Amino acid sequence: MKRRLPTEKEAIPVAVSGIVQKYGVSSNDIKTLETKYDTDGGDWYVALGFGEKRAIVKMDSVQGTITEITEI
Repeated sequence: MKRRLPTEKEAIPVAVSGIVQKYGVSSNDIKTLETKYDTDGGDWYVALGFGEKRAIVKMDSVQGTITEITEI
């Protein structure tokens, strides 16, 4: 099955747009802290920092959708 988010390069902009929509921050203020790909589940995990907050965005790589945003 073809993945819609095959690489880190495609996953990061989707994660950033989710943070922009949920928290209303500018995309210029968001920094990528770390990215991980879970080969078993096929999910991307992108850790982002913005202002004093940090969040982990979990995305389904096959569907290309955000499944969870967790603030840490």
